[in-house]
Amino acid sequence: MTSINLPASEQLALFRSMLLIRQVEERLAADFKAGNLPGPVHLYIGQEAVAAGVCAHLRPNDQLTSTHRGHGHYVAKGGELEPLFAEVYGRATGICRGFGGSMHVADVERGILGANGIVGGGIAIAAGAALAAQMDGKGGVAVAFFGDGASAQGVLSETLNISALWKLPLILCCENNGFSEFSPSEVVNAGAIADRAKPFGVPAKTVAGNDVIAVWQAAEEAVARARSGHGPTLIEAKTYRFHGHVEGEGNFLKELYRSEEEIAERRRSDPLLSFRGYLLKARLADETTLQALESEISQQVARAADVAADQPWPEPSVLDSLMLKATHAA
Repeated sequence: MTSINLPASEQLALFRSMLLIRQVEERLAADFKAGNLPGPVHLYIGQEAVAAGVCAHLRPNDQLTSTHRGHGHYVAKGGELEPLFAEVYGRATGICRGFGGSMHVADVERGILGANGIVGGGIAIAAGAALAAQMDGKGGVAVAFFGDGASAQGVLSETLNISALWKLPLILCCENNGFSEFSPSEVVNAGAIADRAKPFGVPAKTVAGNDVIAVWQAAEEAVARARSGHGPTLIEAKTYRFHGHVEGEGNFLKELYRSEEEIAERRRSDPLLSFRGYLLKARLADETTLQALESEISQQVARAADVAADQPWPEPSVLDSLMLKATHAA
């Protein structure tokens, strides 16, 4: 774990962010296993350090785009829990009125432009947000979170090109969790993902994505560069997802694409537990403080989920009204 001369309060805030993401995802995992979700869910467990480390530098007016594995980015950017759970549960009080579901959580007012079921779908959207921020002139930045599978999409090269030419305030953050769905990254991607930036003259950095301080430091530099008008940065954060590509995948996969031994070995570098141990060793927090925080977060998550689960289902007529408004706007 990287050490840093950062106030204890800020390091505890990073831990809180990671812990909140973890407990939200664990609740959703339990809900899925119990048959309480109306659809599939792709969990972020194991990757919390990336969202927490990057989003710690974002202001309310900064914007981000996400992936089908987007709950962690939503939570790290300050999205409210009850509307998140309600959306995943398909309830009318969800952040998208229950029509978006797990893969499309968004809160435009908080700069969360949305998760995206299309691989690489958020990259160009973030470039547009960065252009808008540049034109606005208020120092805003945009972040595109995407996976190693999306790094093989042409839209990444197109976005690197235009953002370099126009010096857009854009941070491209690749969460390389080692798998593109069920395929190991090395059979999908040729070369190092960070090297994608070289032909365009865009600075790039590869960091240990399970080390929240390392991510925090890389993001600090990238965000400062973007805010000062010097253009985009590509960050490749190497991490690992502890759960499968999608919950319940064992019910339809004919064979495993990774072993239980591999997962157990990678859990030895759990980003949340590693950072917890670091906080104790560095005497930035004691066991009592951390246990109290864990209990507080646990109660907060349970409360939000339970309230969301009691909310009504959306009326079909609401969808008709939204479609009509969209047609008129177009």
